[in-house]
Amino acid sequence: MGFALNIGKCSLLGNYRENNEDSIDVKVFPDLTVNIVADGMGGQAAGEIASRKAVDTIPRELRKNLTPTMNAEAVKTVIRKAIVQANEEIMAMGALDKDMKNMGTTVVMTVWRRGPEIFVAGVGDSRCYLVRNKRIQQLTVDHSLAQALVEAKTITAAEAKDHRFRNVLWKYLGSKEVGEGPEVQAVPIQVGDRFLLCTDGLSGVVTDDELAEEITAATDMQQLAERLGQRALDQNSRDNVSCIVFEVVEG
Repeated sequence: MGFALNIGKCSLLGNYRENNEDSIDVKVFPDLTVNIVADGMGGQAAGEIASRKAVDTIPRELRKNLTPTMNAEAVKTVIRKAIVQANEEIMAMGALDKDMKNMGTTVVMTVWRRGPEIFVAGVGDSRCYLVRNKRIQQLTVDHSLAQALVEAKTITAAEAKDHRFRNVLWKYLGSKEVGEGPEVQAVPIQVGDRFLLCTDGLSGVVTDDELAEEITAATDMQQLAERLGQRALDQNSRDNVSCIVFEVVEG
């Protein structure tokens, strides 16, 4: 049985920001679909520039270097290299222009090659969730200082949700910490699976249980994306809010 993806997307300025530093895109090629969400940071318009660079560079590199015969491990390597390439280009821009010196961006993405699995990767604190059988699972790990404290068993996961370092990132595109690139997961898919890619303007405000409820009940992915974005604003998100949602259907 083949699969197809129904996709919805939404990016909102929000109620407190003067400009939208998020960038999102859905790239659909004959043998490849790339969903990508990036949350930029830095002075003036630098955050927008960094997030746009990530969203432009990574699918370009994937399109150039992925081949249909590659096995899963080779695909993971190509994805990591694409992220590293984006990181290098963002750092180079920062080195050339003092107004962009401290710019950076998160990135979270899925890569689907029309097969029985979806590849997931992320840098920073934008997240990928899977909702299956009404249950929600976070597939990515936040690269925040609070999460690092959780992994060091200094604080609990519950304490991390409100910790003062929860939004302080130690790894993001635009930083040397990216190194050889992040872990890439291959997630087996089945009909009915629903995925959410989002910035912390959504996941930092709407709880996982609320996300699961909304995503499970939805019948239209575009309406779902818009509803999730509006829900974050209604719950007083102080950031830009961006997401891509998609469901796996028979194709």
